[in-house]
Amino acid sequence: MAHPIEDYALIGDTQTAALVGRDGSIDWLCLPRFDSGACFAALLGEPEHGRWKLAPAEEPPRQVRRRYHEGSLVLETEFTTADGVVRVVDCMPPRDRTPDVIRVVEGVRGRVPMRMELVIRFDYGSVVPWVTRQGEELRAEAGPDALSLYSPVKTRGQGLHTEADFTVSEGQRIPFVLRWHPSNEPPPPPLDGLTAAADTQDWWREWSSHCSYQGPWSEPVHTSLMTLKALTYAPTGGIVAAATTSLPERLGGVRNWDYRFCWLRDATFTLYALLLGGFREEAMAWREWLLRSVAGDPAKLQIMYGVAGERRLSETFLDWLPGYEGSKPVRTGNAAVHQFQLDVYGEVMDALHQAHRTGLVRDRRAWDVALVLMDFLESGWRKPDEGLWEVRGERQHFTHSKVMAWVAFDRAVRSAEHFKLPGPVERWRKLRHALHEEVCQRGYDPKLGAFTQAYGSSRLDASLLLMPLVGFLPPREPRVLGTVRAIERELLHEGLVRRYHTHETEDGLPPGEGVFLACSFWLADNYILQGRMDEAQALFNRLLGLRNDVGLLSEEYDPVNRRMLGNFPQAFSHVGLVNTAFNLERHRTSPAIHRRENHNGEQEQPSS
Repeated sequence: MAHPIEDYALIGDTQTAALVGRDGSIDWLCLPRFDSGACFAALLGEPEHGRWKLAPAEEPPRQVRRRYHEGSLVLETEFTTADGVVRVVDCMPPRDRTPDVIRVVEGVRGRVPMRMELVIRFDYGSVVPWVTRQGEELRAEAGPDALSLYSPVKTRGQGLHTEADFTVSEGQRIPFVLRWHPSNEPPPPPLDGLTAAADTQDWWREWSSHCSYQGPWSEPVHTSLMTLKALTYAPTGGIVAAATTSLPERLGGVRNWDYRFCWLRDATFTLYALLLGGFREEAMAWREWLLRSVAGDPAKLQIMYGVAGERRLSETFLDWLPGYEGSKPVRTGNAAVHQFQLDVYGEVMDALHQAHRTGLVRDRRAWDVALVLMDFLESGWRKPDEGLWEVRGERQHFTHSKVMAWVAFDRAVRSAEHFKLPGPVERWRKLRHALHEEVCQRGYDPKLGAFTQAYGSSRLDASLLLMPLVGFLPPREPRVLGTVRAIERELLHEGLVRRYHTHETEDGLPPGEGVFLACSFWLADNYILQGRMDEAQALFNRLLGLRNDVGLLSEEYDPVNRRMLGNFPQAFSHVGLVNTAFNLERHRTSPAIHRRENHNGEQEQPSS
């Protein structure tokens, strides 16, 4: 059985990523890309589905402590045993030609017996490779994939596993290097694992040194930004929503999705966080990825794309995997790719506007794309959609979707006016006004005293917390205050925010899930804008306390059983952490200015 989600740490090379358990086992790794087949899939099944364990022979060890080396995604796990203390350092060097995993065993005190078990199973645990030894190289091949293991430690084959027993003494450092390559090509040359680990640490520290945040929450902000960088696919600039597939939103349930793709919405929020942190190169690369990916018919704009802009992301089930703690089905691909989600147009337009405002080099193609999107949206905003939460039920007129359509018109007007760009500004301005009036009339329930999930509905939805954050209404406007109060009253669970009540909303799935962590950060942002600083700080501290021992957050959380849920680590959650930290810092340094502006630094919109 896989460990609790919170027991995993992330290493990556900005093209793929691995999850390392507290027991020293790498239980998830897809090669060569985030969305490739996993060669280690024990996370979603059994050890026989692939893993690489490197740990003391004594089980369990007396103590385990983990940390990332400062400013880097180089993981250090220290084990204390009866024989002494040993450290395992794990990393994935920024890629040259092929992906590599470096593991270095370091003796800290005494002489500690160690054990290695390598179980390679290509294609998500379904393919047992042919393993041969050629000199110091142990090679596993099957189909298109090949992995080569290099180490001074002698290994042996044991029941379709590769094993080794050895002892590490104080001051000794023993490297293990795993290198992937296409099976039809010659393997890459051996790599000096000790040098590669040091170079990886230097690379990450150089990148981290450009972070502009120097406030009181430096450690969680820097860790979150580093996580977002690790979820970026460097060759194209695409940003995946998470490193995993099918980690459940409810243990034993079916709400299990593949998040190894680039959602326009998630990536846009990530863009904001990276810009706040001072990382402009990543923002420019994402904009280039966006322009390539969305080219074509605006009516066929997808909510997500592959890391290189792929459009066919067909959803399939991997029946041979039992799923995380029995949560089936295990999925690859995502059927939501075919959904119409109106809010995406607003997020894309807002992202392009923010890129202009923050001084990114202007690209005429970006405005050409914006004009095409707006041309479709002039009529498309009237259509029902599947909404932010990707319901698999009937399309509705979701209030948040209409608000984000308003954002698209608003940012189009602002961009045209501020940067002297061509476009039918007067028509956009009229449509912006019409949308604002419609949302305030049809999306608001006077009896409830709050905006609702959809037109004509009496149900609440945490996405409504974004209304003041995008400037649709001022944060202290009575209808906004009433909406926040209603969400506090109806959607808080153990002090954290649910997305909506799954037993009330027809989302096409059985009810039941955890609290969605990004929504709680949105509530904290509302508290800040309303001047409820003590409550904002308390909620933010509560959320910081949900991070695991190396500072990572999943998509959702079970506050009763104190378990992380959903895919991991989740970009959306870490974006929320970064944004709320910056919002708290702005209020701390310039409270008067902060009260006059929304999260984009724009003047708040008047109420309808």
